[in-house]
Amino acid sequence: MTTTSETPAAPLVDLQRLFVTIRRRKRLWLATALLGLIAGALVAILLPAPPTAVAKVIVVHQDDSPTDSGTLMRTDVAVLSTTQIAEGALKKLNSTESSEEFMKNYSGLPVTNNVMQITVKAKSDGEAVAQAQALADTFIADHVERSQAAAAAQSKAILDQRKNAQDELTKVDAQIADETGKGRNANASTLEGLYGRRAALASQVSDFDSRAQQAGIGSPQVAAGTQIVDAPRALPKAFLKTTATNAGIGFALGLALGIAFAAVGAVSRDRPVLRREISTHLGASVIAQLPSKRRGPSRLWRRSRAVSERRRVATTLVRAIQKDITEVSLLELGAPGITAALALDVAEQLGEDGRASVVDDLPGEDVRKLAAETQSEVVVLGVGDPDAEPGERRVGVGTISPGTAWTDLEHLGAETVLVVKAGHANTLWLHTVARQLADQEISILGVVLVDPDPRDKSDGTLWDGLHTALRGRAGLTPAAPKVADVEREDRIDELAARVAERVALVDPPTRKFAPVRPMVPQVAKPLPPKAPKPDPKLPEPGKVSVPHADAPTKKFAPVKPKRPTPFKRDHGEPTHQGELNAELESEKSAVTSGASPRTGGFATQTPEKSAEVS
Repeated sequence: MTTTSETPAAPLVDLQRLFVTIRRRKRLWLATALLGLIAGALVAILLPAPPTAVAKVIVVHQDDSPTDSGTLMRTDVAVLSTTQIAEGALKKLNSTESSEEFMKNYSGLPVTNNVMQITVKAKSDGEAVAQAQALADTFIADHVERSQAAAAAQSKAILDQRKNAQDELTKVDAQIADETGKGRNANASTLEGLYGRRAALASQVSDFDSRAQQAGIGSPQVAAGTQIVDAPRALPKAFLKTTATNAGIGFALGLALGIAFAAVGAVSRDRPVLRREISTHLGASVIAQLPSKRRGPSRLWRRSRAVSERRRVATTLVRAIQKDITEVSLLELGAPGITAALALDVAEQLGEDGRASVVDDLPGEDVRKLAAETQSEVVVLGVGDPDAEPGERRVGVGTISPGTAWTDLEHLGAETVLVVKAGHANTLWLHTVARQLADQEISILGVVLVDPDPRDKSDGTLWDGLHTALRGRAGLTPAAPKVADVEREDRIDELAARVAERVALVDPPTRKFAPVRPMVPQVAKPLPPKAPKPDPKLPEPGKVSVPHADAPTKKFAPVKPKRPTPFKRDHGEPTHQGELNAELESEKSAVTSGASPRTGGFATQTPEKSAEVS
């Protein structure tokens, strides 16, 4: 049963790559967070908070209930932010400021269902306190007035209903008086209904009177309970607290903004940072990795560690190329300085076994500068210098960044090691590099990854790229075929060629010879030539008589030379069909049985028939 393996589709957003990119770009979001921190502190220093006064007012509602969710208090806050309250407060302050501008300087905050906080900002503390007091008084007066107006309206409505009931009662009394004046002709049932109607109306009038009196009283608890519970006071100026608060807010905003920029850049820029991505796009395995150049004070105590790691990688490359490669190149992509140092280390180790030099083809001549700074003994050459001498090892250093002359890379070496900085190039350029190197027939031994992510656990080995991996270099040399197999194959091919020639030979105008194949020379004893058999039709030697001088001479068969090797064809071909078949059968049996004709198993040919005397 055959199972089809399908390559899983790539996710729309690779979370591992996203997190690694954000972590690698920590300088960006840390810088934005620091800028936000500084900006918040500067705002607190350059734009200090204006003087502020605070007052708290308890508000009693006529229809208040324990189940209220704060709707009544939110209504009071909305009423506070109206032009009516603002104009009333300005009148108390005798201020000519517009109500719209004044409303921008104060606000209300519901603390509980019955407590409201009024905050006022002004040019001075005294002015802020006065404005807060005016606002609180104006709001309380308006709230009590609205409560009393509601009670008066309710009382008026009840009195109107009492008046209607009283008018109807007067009509019923008139009807009762008319019916009673009839004497004996009065209807008892009608009188009984009128009396019941008069009693109900009298009860309603009495009820309306009591309700009107109660509504006229109003809501004294609203007027008495709504008051200022916390007198207006100026808030103290806490400079340090304000600065710290603003700086913290700026730090949080800057950090969030920086992380957002890093995440968007990781998705849009498409620059591989993982080992498995770089090896896949370049078509070569990652064989080593190096940290980037340290920045800041850490480079002082980590310099020796970086040098030791670079030399260790150089030793790995030397072990891979010192056996069968005379010219190799190091091509950089985003790391010219590290590539130059690595090339010098490789040349120094190769120079221990012989002469080695470095060909500097970098645009900035980083190898020459580094060799001059470190006073290295390695010979640094240019691209136009003479070719390498016999036995000289050369390490070419070039670049594969945008703008590279691809046709010049083959002069640096037929095989190369790519020194690539993680996150420097995008996916499209990595594909371009792999395609251009393949077109120039430059083999990639491997990739040295610079500045990898320390938490990257992905595998950078291409298991389907054995022809370019270092582990597959041992299998590039084909094994020598066995001598016995070569001999047997040659004998079979020779036999097949002769059989084909025999089948195709039908009165050929000229002789055909089988092609001579290269064979392994072996020493074989030559067979002694056999004496030709006497022909009974010819007279014995010495008994030939010459009738006259013009008589024709006799013709003899040509003498064949000795065969130097078992498989060399004779100069003459047998003309008799039976002789050829016998010869082929003998050779076929010798090949099938495995006996070598060179050891005496090859049959000798019989000489051709002598030509008759014409």
